[in-house]
Amino acid sequence: MVREDDETEHFSVSINCADLYDHNMNLVEALLVDPYRILSIMDLALLTAQQNILQEFTVSQRQYMSVKANCHVRIMGLMNCPELVRYHLPSSADVGKFLSITGTIIRSSVLKVLEYEREFICSKCKKVFDVQADFNQFYTITKPSKCITEGCKSTLFTATNFADGQPRKCRNYQEIKMQEQIHMLPVGSIPRSMWVVLEDDIVDSCKPGDDVIITGTVEQRWKSLGLQDRCDIELVVRANSIQVINEQSSKRLVTDELLKEIKEFWEEHSSRPLTGRNKILMSVCPQVYGLYAVKLAVTLAMIGGLQRVDDSGTQVRGEIHLLLVGDPGTGKSQFLKYAAKVIPRSVFTTGIGSTSAGLTVTAMRDSGEWQLEAGALVLADGGVCCIDEFSCIKEQDKTSIHEAMEQQTISVAKAGMVCKLNTRCAILAATNPKGKYDTSQDITVNIALASPLLSRFDIVLVLLDNQNDTWDRIVSDYILLGKHPLDGGLPKDLWTLQKIQAYISHVKSLKPKLSLQASSVLQAYYKAQRNADTRNAARTTMRLLQSLIRLAQAHARLMYREVILVEDAINAIIIVESSMQGAALLGSINALHTAFPKDAEEEYATQMDIILQTLKLDKLREEELAKLAQAKSKGGPALSQATEELTKIKDPSEKKLSTYCIANDIDDDAISQKKTQHSQQVQSHRLKHGSEMYHQGPTAKAQRVNETDLGAKGSSSIKSSHDLTLSFKPKEMFSSTQYDKNDEKDLNGKTQTELNKSAKLSKVSQVIGLSNLSEITDQDFELD
Repeated sequence: MVREDDETEHFSVSINCADLYDHNMNLVEALLVDPYRILSIMDLALLTAQQNILQEFTVSQRQYMSVKANCHVRIMGLMNCPELVRYHLPSSADVGKFLSITGTIIRSSVLKVLEYEREFICSKCKKVFDVQADFNQFYTITKPSKCITEGCKSTLFTATNFADGQPRKCRNYQEIKMQEQIHMLPVGSIPRSMWVVLEDDIVDSCKPGDDVIITGTVEQRWKSLGLQDRCDIELVVRANSIQVINEQSSKRLVTDELLKEIKEFWEEHSSRPLTGRNKILMSVCPQVYGLYAVKLAVTLAMIGGLQRVDDSGTQVRGEIHLLLVGDPGTGKSQFLKYAAKVIPRSVFTTGIGSTSAGLTVTAMRDSGEWQLEAGALVLADGGVCCIDEFSCIKEQDKTSIHEAMEQQTISVAKAGMVCKLNTRCAILAATNPKGKYDTSQDITVNIALASPLLSRFDIVLVLLDNQNDTWDRIVSDYILLGKHPLDGGLPKDLWTLQKIQAYISHVKSLKPKLSLQASSVLQAYYKAQRNADTRNAARTTMRLLQSLIRLAQAHARLMYREVILVEDAINAIIIVESSMQGAALLGSINALHTAFPKDAEEEYATQMDIILQTLKLDKLREEELAKLAQAKSKGGPALSQATEELTKIKDPSEKKLSTYCIANDIDDDAISQKKTQHSQQVQSHRLKHGSEMYHQGPTAKAQRVNETDLGAKGSSSIKSSHDLTLSFKPKEMFSSTQYDKNDEKDLNGKTQTELNKSAKLSKVSQVIGLSNLSEITDQDFELD
């Protein structure tokens, strides 16, 4: 402080009240009783301390030092007791008390210069009077009524100013409006607000949307009264110190006991990590049955990815935006309300009646002055903003949130005030389709959202309320009887809301790094989507790759890992695939009818095998299958017998045939039967045409096939080979096939399961028919 150059600037020293209490208990007690007198004494003591410090230096050293007259002591960290620390605004009974209040800034006025003292000179005896501005009357300076000099009763006084007429003693001044934090209030309460006065060096230290802890004195103030005017008195806080706690408010206090529970949980599920993950997902919004894909997406959106800042200073957001599109009654609002409960810093609003000003920032005029008031996105900075009925927002108002969603800021130029506010929040939005959802049309047509806005959402899930008697029966049993379809009752080890809050806050501190294998998977999928014939231009932009990275980071955090593995990349692809609809490489999916798998590890093995095979990452696929088999040998995931056999098959054509049969739920006997037929037919073909074609290149193969008397039937078979094998449905990915009506028999007495298996065996027979022509290549069994 003494080394600073500007002697007219205001300086302050912060003192922790708890430390001061340990050092001098009587001083703290006096401060709480008479804060103004004690704080002024502390300021004088700080001035004396500067003078004492200067005496310790030589004359040559002191020429670069000076005593700063405008110095202040700022008190922070009051003892944590209900009498001193408040989360609700004070009342009239607290006037004159020195308190610490926690709240959110919703409005701030412009910075002003205030005259706090004026000199008056008596016209008769020339005595000079210093008159302080009255804080209780909005800093009104009142002329003295009469001269107090003995023998002089003059009532005429003249204000003394500079020669140019400017005030002599001024200070910086600003008023902000603080609101109670919504998540600290009981259900149904309306948050109150109160004005806070900032002076000197603490002005302009916060902005709308910040969570703050303000320490100061509760005061009353009123305007000048006429003879018969009503006195309107308002409560204000005259701040002594202000502390911005945006980062702290988003982190729940994780106790050592809870941290130990989390570590023990993952140690218990170290051999089956995906099963442990699904236990956490079952605890998310437990009042809604199933919806496995939606619960995974909502959890990843609440956790978020990592914000990246490149060398030029450009920031790439880490927050994940989610859009739920679905028919009425599919539970969209339930997920939004649950996310608003879990995340401490959250705002829930609806699109009906929401304008661009209500979502971003508003310029308001109060008492002739323009002030900025924060909207929903600014208040949710560092948390989650949940917007229900998103389609009800006016079209011109939707464009106002483009910058807030991607750049995470809002640029304001209103009423002469130009500034930039942070909106670093994840947006969870829900909307209904425009009429009945038409699966043949693009999603932009069904929900009437423009491509620039739709591309900013990382995940877009469609929930269609299709008729399904079995699904309706299971959901009704879950609601009416509280019965879980898998174990006859609700899981006993569901996590509580508080535990999920603490876990999400804790894993947000993790910073997982992207491995080379995971990077290659994400890159291959991005290229495949860009090159797809049915790609959606609004979804397959560069933002798709960024979304994949964010989702993989969030999944690694959810799995409590420091490195992003292939498993995280595969799960990120599955979530993105479920939001692609008609442009999905693995087929479309109705997220509403997705149930939790009975064996998460076995399902992941199938998903991984299908996706890596589709992306032509055969080497990585074999490595992952080998890891899964090794994990099983150490007590890891229980892979099915058929899946484990894949790692033992050497012939690529047989391996791809087995993969196809596993993906379509064909049993081992059928696989063995078709393998035998396949071997016999290949051997017969070799005897007929010679074995030399099996050792020639692709060109020779094609020439040999053309020389064969195939006819129209053979040509059409080769043409349809991709259509035949690119048939993996995401139903198997999310285990929703258990709700098919498999037990009803047709007129011939065959069950639906038998008919399905017959159709699948017929399809495999066609595939094996191709093998008679020796044309099984790496492309014949690839998946769409």
